[in-house]
Amino acid sequence: MFDIKRKTIDWAGRPLTLETGRIARQADGAVLATYGETVVLATVVYGRAPKPGLDFFPLTVNYQEKTFAAGKIPGGYFKREGRPTEKETLVSRLIDRPIRPLFVKGFKNETQVVITVLQHDLENDPDIVGMVAASAALTISGVPFMGPIGAARVGYIEGEYVLNPTLEQLPTSDLDLVVAGTQDALMMVESEAKELSEDIMLNALMFAHRGMQPVIDAIIELAEHAAKEPFDFQADDVSDVVASIKKLVGDDIKAAYAHTGKYDRRSGVDTAKKKAAQALVASDENPDGVEPGKFSTAFKECEADVLRRDIIENAHRVDGRALDKVRAIVSEVGVLPRTHGSALFTRGETQAMVVATLGTGEDEQYVDALAGTYKEKFLLHYNFPPYSVGETGRMGGAGRREIGHGKLAWRALRPMLPTAEDFPYTIRLVSEITESNGSSSMATVCGGSLALMDAGVPLIRPVSGIAMGLILEPSGEFAILSDILGDEDHLGDMDFKVAGTEVGITSLQMDIKVAGITEEIMKQALTQASAGRLHILQEMAKAMDAPRGELGAYAPKIEAIKVPVDKIREVIGTGGKVIREIVEKTGAKINIEDDGTVKIAASEQDKIDAAKAWIQSITSEPEPGAIYTGKVVKLVDFGAFVNFFGAKDGLVHVSQIALERVANPADVLTEGQEVKVKFLGMDDRGKTKLSMKVVDQETGEDITDKINAERAERGEAPLSDDTGGRPKRDGDRGGDRGGGDRGRRRRD
Repeated sequence: MFDIKRKTIDWAGRPLTLETGRIARQADGAVLATYGETVVLATVVYGRAPKPGLDFFPLTVNYQEKTFAAGKIPGGYFKREGRPTEKETLVSRLIDRPIRPLFVKGFKNETQVVITVLQHDLENDPDIVGMVAASAALTISGVPFMGPIGAARVGYIEGEYVLNPTLEQLPTSDLDLVVAGTQDALMMVESEAKELSEDIMLNALMFAHRGMQPVIDAIIELAEHAAKEPFDFQADDVSDVVASIKKLVGDDIKAAYAHTGKYDRRSGVDTAKKKAAQALVASDENPDGVEPGKFSTAFKECEADVLRRDIIENAHRVDGRALDKVRAIVSEVGVLPRTHGSALFTRGETQAMVVATLGTGEDEQYVDALAGTYKEKFLLHYNFPPYSVGETGRMGGAGRREIGHGKLAWRALRPMLPTAEDFPYTIRLVSEITESNGSSSMATVCGGSLALMDAGVPLIRPVSGIAMGLILEPSGEFAILSDILGDEDHLGDMDFKVAGTEVGITSLQMDIKVAGITEEIMKQALTQASAGRLHILQEMAKAMDAPRGELGAYAPKIEAIKVPVDKIREVIGTGGKVIREIVEKTGAKINIEDDGTVKIAASEQDKIDAAKAWIQSITSEPEPGAIYTGKVVKLVDFGAFVNFFGAKDGLVHVSQIALERVANPADVLTEGQEVKVKFLGMDDRGKTKLSMKVVDQETGEDITDKINAERAERGEAPLSDDTGGRPKRDGDRGGDRGGGDRGRRRRD
């Protein structure tokens, strides 16, 4: 019944199996990939005819994680997977980016790739497995796909590259690099690094490329036995339309691209396009004309030819810059003074308003992932409103672009953030792109770095980012462009983003539109990007080069303390009674973590101090001999009970209130009065002993030595701690007798 084909290889110490013919047989291509014990199914279905009027390739990639894969039931009220999570959206983009350029040029048939995680072994991340499965499914489906591609993850642990590190190894790695490529070249890069050098990053890319070759070979072998007949596709020949457009408006397009301003350039191109369309596109007056989709493709080729030839032949860019020059930069901080931190970063016609907000542990985001639920204390949200490019458009939730760009900036900044122990705040950055003409994600990195420093976040070092472009001709000629414009991204062959500090790289991302780039091109791009990144850091430093020494006036104050794990229960109390009382009485917010970390937040320092003292009094013991400030909570005929250490009360015996004899404590003390006491220790029955008379009530100074010196001059015995401060004499009963006697004693 089943015609099953399998291919198994050993890959980085674990078996990788690719199987087809048993599951999802009605799809054009279906591959079940198993790596370790992680299992992913990838399917491909494509239309046999293009949709009329389309001038783009309608490819959809959907990566989905089923919670049953990790033996879990979805959390929340609805026990069913809902809208894609951030991880699913990011992996969908991760798979889309390397496969899209490999479809035959001109193919516009609707194509859908669905990748489903069926089992997760909590060791091998399904993203790499999903990419491999998708590549294999495309390769055997018959769709005009010029693959296959391979994929690999690379870690850098203790100075050594590690192929496909496990989820357990990644936290100890200085690098999390995902690479996709063909047999000959790299196609896609996504990474987060801890200030690694260009050489280390380049070698990691080449290590990944070599590491994925066995996978590519395995897919080819599987396809030799299981691939369907190739789809008979012939791309439309638009050469005659291109020639007609060049003849009609070629000079107009060149004139438009001579404008250095975006809107003048776009206006000129639009005018030329309308002029050509009027003459060439099919209409009632011109029934034999070209269909709109074919015309749009041909016109784009004309545009690209003008831009690309001018760069290759004359090293001339559309805005007049040299190939390695960065646009003019203006950096401002504190632009929104009532926020916790803010920055406005402008580079040419790209601008980001980035705002930092500091919160408490209550503001951390809970992430319910297949590998387990965890809390995230650094959030970065990127917004791209349509007005930023001078257009109208739908306003709604974050799309794939917003999520992807935000995650790139998040990866770039996160390695430079302080630890939770050093800075116990939840941090949220929001980047509002107010203008865009190239690399708004890198503007977010720069603006985000400035906003964090403006908020007083102790960033290890400032971070900047730059987007590099590429023009690669079939002849092998190429030009690398620093700080690309929107048109250069749109009509060029690469969008290569590099972020980092003056020390090294913190993040890389690469998308290309050609069949891969070589090591030579990558090396030159990294070198040129390094110079640009350092230049941008210098420009940013004109506004701010180090974090502020203190938080803003409107930011919450937070302190973190550690309590023994076995004391957490006592701090919380039965049904939360104790912690609610602390919050109510002190006015501070309190968050307790499972490891005993307690974060205390308030707008005023005295509230934090009060809550901290209260918690410490529950989890620790007062120090014998230490002086404490307390409050009289109850007067009795044999002394006064004083609340002196958080919730702890102790007895100041009537004999310890003053040096002179006190007949009735109420004669010298009142309930609610603040007093300074010395903790003498515990008596034989575990009762707390306090003394007021050995403490200067104004200064809080311990005056025991002073009293004893005066007593010595008078020939009297020194005070004795054994009796709570009075020397014993023959017949003296001594002590407070547990507090139940009025302290009948002989006079000194």
